[in-house]
Amino acid sequence: MLEQYVVLSCILFAIGAMGFLTRRNAVVLFMSIELMLNSVNLMLVAFSRFRADMAGQVMVLFIFAVAAAEVAVGLALLISLFRHVRDVDVTRFNLLKW
Repeated sequence: MLEQYVVLSCILFAIGAMGFLTRRNAVVLFMSIELMLNSVNLMLVAFSRFRADMAGQVMVLFIFAVAAAEVAVGLALLISLFRHVRDVDVTRFNLLKW
């Protein structure tokens, strides 16, 4: 049963990594990062359940809290950049250069 969770987690992580490496849309990049983070969370919960230890599941709750804060800050930055550039293509975000 553990092997199925590990395979699913690896597949989700690979999908997220491919989405991050091949897309240019900033929203899709954020979603790909979140997909990779959630695949790691799935792995933590699976191993925690396998070892009958609650530490992994508690860690996942803290990771969800940090991920929610990360999404809030990331979307705020994205909205701010969108107001200046009027595009969400990351190749157009060269405003940070002096």
